[in-house]
Amino acid sequence: MIVYEDIISGDELLSDSYRCSELFNGCLWEVEGKWVVKGGHIDVDIGANPSAEGGEDDEVVEDEEGVKVVDIVDNFRLQEQPAYDKKQFIAWVKRYIKNLTAKLEGDKADEFKKNVEAATKFLMSKLSDLQFFVGESMHDDGATVMAYYKDGATEPTFLYFAHGLRGVKH
Repeated sequence: MIVYEDIISGDELLSDSYRCSELFNGCLWEVEGKWVVKGGHIDVDIGANPSAEGGEDDEVVEDEEGVKVVDIVDNFRLQEQPAYDKKQFIAWVKRYIKNLTAKLEGDKADEFKKNVEAATKFLMSKLSDLQFFVGESMHDDGATVMAYYKDGATEPTFLYFAHGLRGVKH
């Protein structure tokens, strides 16, 4: 498995077990998250005679102790941050672009600079719908992962600046 780390903070933010699609010539990765129940347990009727087992007739029972979480947020221990207003977002994205560009070399830096403006405009158009997350270390200059719900979707879509991620085999 490949785990994608933030090249600035080293936080694990994603893995190749999630299908992603590229936006803006690979500048952004779009990844579908899923709501899952964590903790608790599910009892499933496997066809045994409930009266002989001393049980009830229910087919599936969900333990009330389970908690509903988004898989990506839970698996990578992402920390939700307060929403940015336009001014805060612009300040963050300028600082992030500067810090990230300094870490990129040659063609990667050129490719990022060429596509980041269109990607940023796209994010600005969705600003009021975005949720913001950072990695476990909550590093000030590290990557911010953004999430939103596409029209009518019940599962969140996450957005990553792809050039800010480094794949590491585990």
